[in-house]
Amino acid sequence: MILVVDALNKHVHGGILDEMFRLRARVFGERLGWDVKIEDGREIDEFDHLDPAYVIGLDEDDNVVACVRALQTTGPHMLADVFSDILQGQAPLRSATLWESTRFCVDTDRLMMTGRGAGTVSLATCELMVGSLEYARASGIEDIITVIDPVMNRVLKRSDNAPYDYVGATVQMGKTKALAALLDCSEERIARVRAFAGIEGDVFVDEDALSARRALRAKAASMSGNLSTEVLQYLIEQLDAATTEHEVSAALALAEQLVGPGNEPSGKAVAAE
Repeated sequence: MILVVDALNKHVHGGILDEMFRLRARVFGERLGWDVKIEDGREIDEFDHLDPAYVIGLDEDDNVVACVRALQTTGPHMLADVFSDILQGQAPLRSATLWESTRFCVDTDRLMMTGRGAGTVSLATCELMVGSLEYARASGIEDIITVIDPVMNRVLKRSDNAPYDYVGATVQMGKTKALAALLDCSEERIARVRAFAGIEGDVFVDEDALSARRALRAKAASMSGNLSTEVLQYLIEQLDAATTEHEVSAALALAEQLVGPGNEPSGKAVAAE
């Protein structure tokens, strides 16, 4: 499932953002060896302080397994201020209807460790693409520009999400090459990626149910008082199984009696590491 975190709701999802920054550190710092700034196990750069939107993929246990950052191009962004060599002297594209997409990554280690296999890794990638495109389209964005490496370029093409154009040139960036690709946020593109991955229905998570599940899991992990783990697990299962608005409301009402409304646990409490 997909969660969008921005300036309006980041105070609610601090634990998820913490997991996301830790995932970025593992992928970009440890696995890919990029020259990125990592502090306390988190990869955070200056663009994260500009209140971007984060499109975040969650697994069935509400762990962060994928993420991407969306930033307006009318202000500072990576292609203009970090990867300007790609532009070969051209002025960066700037428009209120053009967003930059960066820091796209998937936690292949977690997905493989749970035994869900390579197919699930592909599904997580495609679901993140769908979520990003649908969120952008709903926000009035017409196009996305993204700095990618040749591997990601092939992933986009294989998932029927090929760029419609490129900007500048492919240049060497550290240990890998980088290029800037353009994607439209059309219904046709979204439908193609959905069809490729077999994704049907709404991909976005119910935020209230998500916060309640995570709070319950944190409570179960640090059991205190007279509540049994069986009761907490039952509440989590009820939230997971809820499909209608009435069922979600009923499960939330019961959960709130235990943890209180909107009690998103801290990143430390829910960290998988």
